[in-house]
Amino acid sequence: MFANIPEVKLGIIAVSRDCFPIALSTQRRQNIVSAYGEGLYECPITVENEADALKALDDVKAHGVNALVVFLGNFGPETPETILCQKFDGPTMYVAAAEGDGDMINGRGDAYCGVLNCSYNLGMRHLKAYLPEYPVGTAQECADMIREFVPIARAIIGVKNLKIITFGPRPQDFFACNAPIKGLYELGVEVEENSELDLLVAYKAHAGDKRIPEVVADMQKEMGERTYPDLLERMAQFELTLLDWAEQHKGARQYVAFADKCWPAFPEQFGFEPCYVNSRLASRGIPVACEVDIYGALSEYIGACITGDAITLLDINNSVPQYIYDEDIAGKFDYDIKDTFMGFHCGNTPSCKMCDGCAVKYQLIQNRLLENGGTPDFTRGTLEGDIAPGAITFYRLQCDSEGNLRSYIAQGEVLPVATRSFGGIGVFAIPEMGRFYRHVLIQKRYPHHGAVAFAHCGKALFEVLKYFGVSDIAYNQPKSLPYPTENPFQ
Repeated sequence: MFANIPEVKLGIIAVSRDCFPIALSTQRRQNIVSAYGEGLYECPITVENEADALKALDDVKAHGVNALVVFLGNFGPETPETILCQKFDGPTMYVAAAEGDGDMINGRGDAYCGVLNCSYNLGMRHLKAYLPEYPVGTAQECADMIREFVPIARAIIGVKNLKIITFGPRPQDFFACNAPIKGLYELGVEVEENSELDLLVAYKAHAGDKRIPEVVADMQKEMGERTYPDLLERMAQFELTLLDWAEQHKGARQYVAFADKCWPAFPEQFGFEPCYVNSRLASRGIPVACEVDIYGALSEYIGACITGDAITLLDINNSVPQYIYDEDIAGKFDYDIKDTFMGFHCGNTPSCKMCDGCAVKYQLIQNRLLENGGTPDFTRGTLEGDIAPGAITFYRLQCDSEGNLRSYIAQGEVLPVATRSFGGIGVFAIPEMGRFYRHVLIQKRYPHHGAVAFAHCGKALFEVLKYFGVSDIAYNQPKSLPYPTENPFQ
């Protein structure tokens, strides 16, 4: 696991209503632990009352537990079981025992009923907890549900302990990346906003850093000859600048993400484009969002926590030309042309998520703008090539102009289709993307940036966003389920 991502230490506490046999909850808890295997700490205290709850909490804290499973082995005591959530400093999950492992007189636990009262009491206390879609199961089913809780808990812990560090204001005419930070504070995220000059001063202070040769060697190992040798020291110096800034400025937080202004002033002043360095940090679980996209950085970080893998941030960029669709997609993949689009950024996607042959190149658009289309100099430094095919989840958590958190999630894939284009780019396919593009992305005024996780992780993402209180979680709805703004007379 990345050093910038939390390590989840699970613990389970069983609760028992005192008019039911305590042995029922205790044995059922033991069965779950046996079914789960290593990695689940079993609290030996079965909670019947408030005093038990406090003792159990002291026990799990002493054993380093940072994500708690409360198990209703029978009906459960309403006050103690909700106090566990109230006083535990971390995400809490509730699961309950299905019947069938004993007789239906002395061996019936009624946990199916107990979950209803538990949920009611959590609501009265305004407590957040994770409950699976169907939170009642056998020992093996509960163990499986607990495994699904791990990435959810990891994201919750990470966001709670996250600081997003920014450099510079949003670029002109990129107002879509400018969103109220109110939503960050509501989620418990800290933000530190700095000037580009602060970053430039810190960068210059790293000139001659004795660690530069080691970073250069690592870049050479990663890219071989597919880079500009004369840029490596400058890029290594910048990488060390960001890593040191993160360590020195995270303050009371444990984890960091960046949102940096990368144009138009950056390349000329620093002498290169920052994209390749940004990709290297992203490959280590430290997102660096382009164009000071704070919510893009947050979205990326959540995805990194859930998947434990590298992520990226891309523009929902351009349509797939008809000739590419006809040559490489039609008849080979079950997608309409409107289901496809190209995701692009200048070169921030980690090399581990790119096709073989990706290389450090120059930013064509910036070269036109800043170097009059001449021989590239300071516009070099992007990581370019086609993005590797495979499963993806395209998603974003955003604070709208009125300060409300909203989000979308869409699962799909990167197709094994050559883009014939520049930048870090891929041909994406998402079922019903055309309708999703119109009635979610456009209709709800989302910016052009979307986070990309390289796996189908929509289920965990949905639960994390729901836990954070995001009520508007959009997705790519099938044709059988029209959007509210979709014209029914097409």
